Amino acid sequence: MSSQGDGPSEPGPDTVEPSSSSSSCPDGDATSTDIITVTVGATVPTGFEHTAAEEVKEKIGVDARISKDRGRIYFPITTDKLFQVHLLRSVDNLFVVVEEFNHYQFKESKEETLLELQQLASKLPWTNALEVWRLNRTLKKKKGYRKGGNGTKLKPNSGATDAIVDETEQQEPPQEAPAAESHAKAEGTPDTESSMQDSEEAAPEVKPIKFRVTCNRAGDKHSFSSNEAARDFGGAVQEFFQWKADMTKFDIEVLLNIHNEEVVIGIALTEESLHRRNISHFGPTTLRSTLCYGMLRLCKPEASDIILDPMCGTGAIPLEGAIEFNSSFYIAGDNYDMAVNRTVNNICHIQKRRADKGRASGLPIDTVRWDICNLPVRTSSVDIIITDMPFGKRMGSKKGNWDLYPSCLREMARVCRPGSGKAVLLTQDKKCFSKALSRMGGLWRKLHTVWVNVGGLHAGVYLLKRTGAVFGQTPEDVYESRGAVNTQGDKKDDEELS
Repeated sequence: MSSQGDGPSEPGPDTVEPSSSSSSCPDGDATSTDIITVTVGATVPTGFEHTAAEEVKEKIGVDARISKDRGRIYFPITTDKLFQVHLLRSVDNLFVVVEEFNHYQFKESKEETLLELQQLASKLPWTNALEVWRLNRTLKKKKGYRKGGNGTKLKPNSGATDAIVDETEQQEPPQEAPAAESHAKAEGTPDTESSMQDSEEAAPEVKPIKFRVTCNRAGDKHSFSSNEAARDFGGAVQEFFQWKADMTKFDIEVLLNIHNEEVVIGIALTEESLHRRNISHFGPTTLRSTLCYGMLRLCKPEASDIILDPMCGTGAIPLEGAIEFNSSFYIAGDNYDMAVNRTVNNICHIQKRRADKGRASGLPIDTVRWDICNLPVRTSSVDIIITDMPFGKRMGSKKGNWDLYPSCLREMARVCRPGSGKAVLLTQDKKCFSKALSRMGGLWRKLHTVWVNVGGLHAGVYLLKRTGAVFGQTPEDVYESRGAVNTQGDKKDDEELS
């Protein structure tokens, strides 16, 4: 992408030139009253594509299409409803589609293919996508930084802005705040230092647009690499628009998504993944907030439900639930002091953020330190249990899970309401979990499994239903009460059989 034209290129097609001109003033307010319809793409946690499509239908009222490339959905949106896409809880990143090719015929040789990608840049219908990108910048309250150090901060011009960033904005790094704040103050004080303000507002108009191209490629039949595609396509985009390439402090990120024969060109609408929205104190196994949302929707929380996370870690699951499904009450607990402290700090972070906005800061959540195998919770008092169980890699061990999982499932069955209670459990240790679940067959029944990608690991989200059996009167209770010696022996037998 570092290639650059030797001189000014000829103007592009008439359909592209207006958008190129309007996008060169990214700080300006939107003046267009025309409503256009575009396709927006979203990356979502792998395995929860259908959940994301359901949320889009529920909140925006349109049907979403699930991509062949796992982890992506596409849906139409009109520019007057653009702010609604930032309210989605199940999506990681958003982008507006410039063009989509379902069956792109790549050339056999690498040179021909890369040349074709270069020629493609000047033929794409950029107009609507660039208009949406410009409107998107005026709708969002900027964080004041990018990954890589972009310090451009823009003033919001819409009443919907506060709603958009209510639960999604991140804490700004203190080292970059002064420059961003000074810019915002200059725009917010029209009665003082007007001449300085005029000069500052005029400056962005002469600054060149900075951009980068990011290529995401999947498939084994391509003659080129992702870097080569991004470099050559990016060079053509640079020559066509006369933008300046910058890998870190960019204004526009052009996306080149290639999945086998499917090619999608888009422009990013988010600067960093929305999955980091709730967490300020991270742990070694902190779950993505978007994955937490998918797990919560799987169990369908209802008003007044008591929801328990017995191994809460940093509190990502109960925090997401307390914010999005706030008619339920959440109890978060862990047996590690550090995990409990992180959860408390994350709750305080959300409460402070709400208080700073003048909103009610209370959350329906409480935090406890406890032993997962001996919970200080009344029998049959919990409606839903939802947790991320230790995989035996960064936390715990595979060997320890053979004792931990059956004990956990038994104690969860004790506190969960018979007949109506549910559990949503995430684990990558599938063999151990299956054996533990088979031992607890009289207490739990598996309804559904969603296979997800967690940090590159193939894991399962298991939806369980509590049977109507009364705890203490099932063969599972007798089996477990025989003691740890027999449990260890059974574990060894299982290992030999496997």
